[in-house]
Amino acid sequence: MSKKIVDLTEELVQPIVDEMNLELVEVEFVKEGNNYFLRVYVDKEGGIDIEECGKVSEQLSEKLDEADPIEQAYFLEVSSPGVERRLKKTF
Repeated sequence: MSKKIVDLTEELVQPIVDEMNLELVEVEFVKEGNNYFLRVYVDKEGGIDIEECGKVSEQLSEKLDEADPIEQAYFLEVSSPGVERRLKKTF
């Protein structure tokens, strides 16, 4: 189920980040304690700012509301992977 949610989220967010000239770094859906988190990490050359994260979050939230792929309550977090991020993509 988690993989299905991650894959669908990647499909929904990719056009958003492409339009904003951002890079989609990673999507994860995890349970921590009693809460579920859908985390989307985006970046760009020179770093990403909070306004850009907010725009991605707003647009993705609308698309997720339309698709409604997640049964349980969850928190959507859009952020930078940070300077210390592990490399995820292989080229």
